[in-house]
Amino acid sequence: MTAMLETHGLEVFYGDFQALFGIDVAINAGETVAIIGSNGAGKSSFLNALSGLAGSKPDHILLDGKPVGGTAPFDMVKLGVALVPEGRKLFPSLTVEENLMIGTHGKTVDRGWNLASIYDMFPILEERRNQMSTTLSGGQQQMVAIGRGLMSNPRVLLCDEISLGLSPAVVKDVYAAIEVIKSRDTTVLIVEQDLSAALKAADRIYCFMEGRVSLQGRPGELSKDAIQNAYFGV
Repeated sequence: MTAMLETHGLEVFYGDFQALFGIDVAINAGETVAIIGSNGAGKSSFLNALSGLAGSKPDHILLDGKPVGGTAPFDMVKLGVALVPEGRKLFPSLTVEENLMIGTHGKTVDRGWNLASIYDMFPILEERRNQMSTTLSGGQQQMVAIGRGLMSNPRVLLCDEISLGLSPAVVKDVYAAIEVIKSRDTTVLIVEQDLSAALKAADRIYCFMEGRVSLQGRPGELSKDAIQNAYFGV
């Protein structure tokens, strides 16, 4: 099977500091893949490279077998790769619905994600569509961030630390939405520190440690000890 999105020997630098070292990852169409690892492991740098926020060599990132490394973020959205950033990064001066509509910029194909389908998945957002985004709870703001990403109708949705700062009950709701998104033929790549959430949601995982892949496989085929060793380096 040819991967939809893959990296080969991916390296990311911030000035003289190297964040990623030779990362090889393959994501197949329709999968949910999780990148796990502790703080500073390089997870967010990986998503930044895939979304165009961090520079990389063209042939280090392939989409449908074509080199896209170093492509500008707006052009990556046009190609069908959307990012749900860590910290949500909503526009505080805009309403819920206005924040969602921001996501339509760069949309080139209709894959069925629109205001109606977002509100169907997150009914509370329809109730609060005219409220300023700053008046929402953390979990509701995360729903807006996910919805905004989906409004570009991506083939691949990149989710950076979507459980961060949320209560266990809200994390459960957010990951229930990930299942809905997957069921609608959207490929999902999750960066996550919450091991339990990642292992439950993902078809496959990659563990990063100090900018390198320390483990990969299907959650059900990896032992708890192997995952902990790869995660913590013990």
